[in-house]
Amino acid sequence: MSSMSKFKKLAGLSAFAFAAMTAANSVNAANWRYAHEEYEGDVQDVYAYKFKEYIEDNSDHTLQIYRFGELGESDDIMEQTQAGILNFVNQSPGFTGALIPEAQIFFIPYLMPTDINTVVKFFRESDAINKDFPKLYAEKGLELLQMYPEGEFVITLDEPITTPEELKNKKIRVMTNPLLSETYSAFGATPTPLPWGEVYGALQTNMINGQENPIFWIESGGLYEVSPNLIYTGHGWFTTAAMANKNFYDGLSDEDKKLVQDAADYAFEKIVVHIDGLADEALAKIQKASDKVTVTRLNEEQIKAFKDRAPQVEKKFIEMAGKGGEDLLKQFKQDLEAVQND
Repeated sequence: MSSMSKFKKLAGLSAFAFAAMTAANSVNAANWRYAHEEYEGDVQDVYAYKFKEYIEDNSDHTLQIYRFGELGESDDIMEQTQAGILNFVNQSPGFTGALIPEAQIFFIPYLMPTDINTVVKFFRESDAINKDFPKLYAEKGLELLQMYPEGEFVITLDEPITTPEELKNKKIRVMTNPLLSETYSAFGATPTPLPWGEVYGALQTNMINGQENPIFWIESGGLYEVSPNLIYTGHGWFTTAAMANKNFYDGLSDEDKKLVQDAADYAFEKIVVHIDGLADEALAKIQKASDKVTVTRLNEEQIKAFKDRAPQVEKKFIEMAGKGGEDLLKQFKQDLEAVQND
């Protein structure tokens, strides 16, 4: 983008911000604004519209939803939420990790199980999720409403692989997240941070060799067209979080605070039903659309070779997040053990 184009974009956003500021900052505003990172019909979009459905069915308020690209990229919508221009935002810890280092915990490979029932139970019952994280988000001017899972990570590459050695010199796109970069370095690859909007083109021109995302996003974004080899390593789940500007939230009446919390809970219950089976549906669509797609699911022995490299990522997380991160990790593991042993 040229300097002039960038200036015009920023000027446009500033004009929007100025025009919207009064309404968005008013704690009594009847028309609330909510932005997320995904396309129409993707998981965050479904969650947002279920949230909207509950708000509008149970109050006189209305909710305007902005999808990926309408107000910029993920970093842009977070900045607008912290500034009070947006009331609500849905952002992955992959991006929030730059703001809240502890949020990078979700990118420690093989920390999370891949069984959907265990994952959902964990999000429902975890003290780390439901007690510790809200405090961390509050310190950054954000009211954490709900964390929820979207789908298992799937790597796409220019060729099938089954070992870390085969990832050597492979440029893998990662979010702007230091721990995710550490993960792919540990796996033997060359992590390459890129904004989401540049990923398809970078794969198409071989600027990068691969990327990771939930399978539904690989399908909806058409990434399989330019990166057709799907590798299931079982190393984690993509997690996201819905939150509000804290000043806005704190200024709501008790009735509206309850409305917002109930809407977040309602959307959570809807989304965990929605994602059950979603991965299989997305993979079936991909395989129907292209006969060039290959699917590689690592066996236990192959997974062990990747899993053996996870401790160095965990060590890096503690270095980045400090004592607070170390305590959070202990609680996280206790919570996981509790749900896995039930």
